[in-house]
Amino acid sequence: MSTHLRGISARSLEDVLSAVDAAQGDSAEVGQGLFGVVSTLDSTPALRRVLTDPSTEADAKVKLAESIFGGRIAAGALDVVKAAVAGRWAAGRDLGDGLETAGVVAYVKAAGAGADSVETQLFEAGRVVASDPELRAVVSDRSVPTAPKVTLLGRLFEGKLSAEALALVQQAAAARGGSFEKVLAAFGEVVAEQGQRTLAVVRVAYELGDDEQTRLAAALKAKYGRDVHLNIVVDPTVVGGIAVSVGAEVVDGTMSSRLEAARRQLAG
Repeated sequence: MSTHLRGISARSLEDVLSAVDAAQGDSAEVGQGLFGVVSTLDSTPALRRVLTDPSTEADAKVKLAESIFGGRIAAGALDVVKAAVAGRWAAGRDLGDGLETAGVVAYVKAAGAGADSVETQLFEAGRVVASDPELRAVVSDRSVPTAPKVTLLGRLFEGKLSAEALALVQQAAAARGGSFEKVLAAFGEVVAEQGQRTLAVVRVAYELGDDEQTRLAAALKAKYGRDVHLNIVVDPTVVGGIAVSVGAEVVDGTMSSRLEAARRQLAG
């Protein structure tokens, strides 16, 4: 997943995401087209090498991309691809990673006001897969082609997820940047970043009321300086009643004690 991009690749990604913002037409079609291009690049290393060759003029690479993808993907998606191949990438794979992130952002754009819900849906879909050993084994098996996994996930989640969330879950099945769970979590971070939010996973021993969630979100916002989206897991075995993690960071116990104190106060 492209959240690891650094240096020249990160700068090129900025231009690519700007192209997504400027892309005309249906944003979901843009996302779909970009994911299709990523698949083509992954399966055609020779093409990827040509399109990322720093010794080749940008105009030549843009014309090549137009000749290959023009008419096959939405015009808005083609504009994003042209911006990508005109850029410089530290490694050939970074081009695909950047376009995959661009596809996620396009689907966020398509979701509009429902983008916050997409974060929750990705998290819940990941939990569903993780909780079923047989399903998880199939989705995680790298010897199984991506297409059957996409079909399986479509049958499982169709009607249960928004169209945008389902598209991202199915793309995660390609597991380009690691396991299905890792990629899905990375997609969730991209979605959150588009809304200038931070993701927090909250494991609690009991259901949190609305007031408690509000207090916890406010405390985390004070700590991180930006809005926080809570993905809540009820787990009766959690020691101390609550455990909060933001990325790789486990929030210190003071957050737990504050929430517990708030809970007692609400209880009178």
